Amino acid sequence: MAGSMTSDRSSAAQERRAGPLIVTEDVDLLDDLLRLCAAAGAEPEVHHTVPERGGAWEEAPMVLVGDDAAARCRGASRRRGVMLVGRHQDDPGVWRRAVEIGADCVLRLPDAESWLVDRLADAAEGVGRQALTVGVIGGRGGAGASTLACALAVTAAREGRRTMLVDGDPLGGGLDVLLGGEQAEGRRWPDFAASKGRVAGGALEESLPHLHQLRVLSWDRGDSVLVRPEAIRSVLAAARRRGGIVVVDLPRRVDEAVAEALAQLDVGLMVVPAELRAVAAAGRVASTVSMVLPDLRAVVRGPYAAGLDEQWIADALRLPLAGELPLEPGLAQAQDGGDPPGSQRRGPLAAFCTAFWERALEREESVPS
Repeated sequence: MAGSMTSDRSSAAQERRAGPLIVTEDVDLLDDLLRLCAAAGAEPEVHHTVPERGGAWEEAPMVLVGDDAAARCRGASRRRGVMLVGRHQDDPGVWRRAVEIGADCVLRLPDAESWLVDRLADAAEGVGRQALTVGVIGGRGGAGASTLACALAVTAAREGRRTMLVDGDPLGGGLDVLLGGEQAEGRRWPDFAASKGRVAGGALEESLPHLHQLRVLSWDRGDSVLVRPEAIRSVLAAARRRGGIVVVDLPRRVDEAVAEALAQLDVGLMVVPAELRAVAAAGRVASTVSMVLPDLRAVVRGPYAAGLDEQWIADALRLPLAGELPLEPGLAQAQDGGDPPGSQRRGPLAAFCTAFWERALEREESVPS
């Protein structure tokens, strides 16, 4: 019979949470795995062998099989997310046992502890497809990158998608101001300056200001605070794990912190005014950004200087053309009245953003998870 170390009288609510499944009789290994589960906020179900309860093996988000229990799990149905875990570093038979139970990988503690905590936390948060993450950067100062970033986020949120807008430029004045929410309660970048390791995606989302149906991570109006690259990495990784849409407004310079942000983008949009000097400046920015971000596209903003058009500018920059960003009369006045960029449903800016998301999301959803 299956020996269970959990109560058979677990509440229906607890069973619905579907925590990771641990299969082992090794007390020391179990102590280590329970400690790692606690660090990740995951509530495991523990058994000595494949559980008799129907679906327990198949439905668990992940299965951790102790090396001592591999032989007892040979007859279990094949599935993804099975990991063989042990502590003996030089056991040549471990790979054979992993193949016999259909394990995805072999983990050796303590070396794999950090990686395993991340995977356990993913399971606890119910992580599925990561967010489509789009960065916006100006080809020159004043190109309108922040306006486009806000409009993209507002448009995505209005369509009912989980959306987060991240201000990656500490000298930009704060995207919450563009959204009319500088007084809104919630955490800003200085609160995450010392973050290391994993940041919980749900806790991040709930802590941020909620403006125009989206979450905003912006800067405050206090003294300048250095946010280290590892904090940028942790916060953006947490934002992406929540799924939906993440839009990042980026500065034109590329330092270590910005490089961390660029590395997590799926696509970048460079806003380039249709002027020769702007194209020259954008070329320098594009050459630097492209070293970190392979998928960088040009968004050309009029009015056009004589002899220029959007395709010529994209070709000059050697970038794919994402589209022409139209002028929107009355945009400044609307912002003064509290309407953020993209809030006018029938406006040309919102139309550009809607068309962009339709193309991007159609492509994203065609790629298997």
